[in-house]
Amino acid sequence: MSVTVTRPADPAPCYALRHTVFVEEQNVPPELERDALDASAIHLLASVEGTPMGAARIVLTGDTGKIGRVCVLPEARGTGLGASLIREALHILNAQTGITRAVLGAQLSALTFYEKLGFTAYGEVFDDAGIDHRMMEYRLPD
Repeated sequence: MSVTVTRPADPAPCYALRHTVFVEEQNVPPELERDALDASAIHLLASVEGTPMGAARIVLTGDTGKIGRVCVLPEARGTGLGASLIREALHILNAQTGITRAVLGAQLSALTFYEKLGFTAYGEVFDDAGIDHRMMEYRLPD
């Protein structure tokens, strides 16, 4: 399977994937799924042979890049597509001047996935849109 991760000029396909996964599958209210941060975020789109299958966004604040809205369609889960998205996000963050760490709020069911990619959980479990999450951090190389 050939996965391509791009920074689309138009984030509409990312929004459509997020709607499918978060709103339709996980019952996140639509008004919580989209927010003001989308306007300034770096959007990533993962495709398999040209078909959009996953998305994520990066929001830069101070020395931190927050990876969020990570979603993969059910038929592409377990294929490495999600890992490709996260690796590309880390690559982008590593190239940003002044960014020293990546953080994300992981659904509890995805903690192991992110740990395998080098993230470390911290803090207490918290509710985000009715789903339990935990913060995770990845220290970028100097």
